[in-house]
Amino acid sequence: MREAMADTDPFLEHRRLLFGTAYRMLGTVTDAEDILQDAWLKWQQADRAAVRNPKAYLVRTVTNLSLNRLTSARATREQYVGPWLPEPLLTTPDAAEDAERADAVSAALLVVLETLKPVERAVFVLREAFGYSHAEIAGFLDRPEPTVRQIALRARKHVQDRKPRTDDADPAQRRKVVERFLAAASGGDLNAVMDLLAPDVTAWSDGGGKVTAARRPLHGPDHVARWTLGVLAKPEYADLRLEPALLNGELGLLFTLGGTPVGALSFDLTDGHLTNLRFQVNPDKLRGLTSSPLP
Repeated sequence: MREAMADTDPFLEHRRLLFGTAYRMLGTVTDAEDILQDAWLKWQQADRAAVRNPKAYLVRTVTNLSLNRLTSARATREQYVGPWLPEPLLTTPDAAEDAERADAVSAALLVVLETLKPVERAVFVLREAFGYSHAEIAGFLDRPEPTVRQIALRARKHVQDRKPRTDDADPAQRRKVVERFLAAASGGDLNAVMDLLAPDVTAWSDGGGKVTAARRPLHGPDHVARWTLGVLAKPEYADLRLEPALLNGELGLLFTLGGTPVGALSFDLTDGHLTNLRFQVNPDKLRGLTSSPLP
């Protein structure tokens, strides 16, 4: 039924694009789905006869709703307990070849996008992730095209300066490292875990004050390895399962208890070693691990 409706309803036809836009703008599955619900209501109330380009109308609607949500979310995130990390999202292998460019949804990039101003983030997402022209983006945001060009240049430079320089592009190497880390962590082998960590490794854990997590970044192989193995050794995690999973287009680790996701680990690779470990364990931010909005 839904597939049949998608042939006639532009909202359903472009839902994947709209979700991808909102998710990249906000970094959370829950907020992105809320935005889509609000956009759907606006679409139902719109004068369809006056909408010349439904796709552009819907992208504009989602972008501006996301901008409003992002602006209000900034104050909330400033009061967040511990490090704030984006919600991980399960993806499937074909996403890496998708026209929407899965590299623009990586956890590392989403973290960097948090440092952009809301309008800069909107311009970057629309330009770099979806390839909209400066003129199109100017129309979406009601800003002069020259201004949008300046914002795009500034945002791209900001991201390039802050995005980690890694060798994540080699899937085979990443899988090998993941398997070695999985074996070492599951076996409680401190030395083996430390050997896999980069000398300047940093780990963040997002518990949001809901579950036990480090409230400050952890630095160095010894500190990170001991903290990681200490958490895994807790009695309540005796039945914890660790398994490889494609998170935000990159191979990471999924943690489950009784088949229910309780956490996820994403990371970057530098010279074959793990760096920038991101542990997401906030139960309110695991929704994207039980569904896959971006197939």
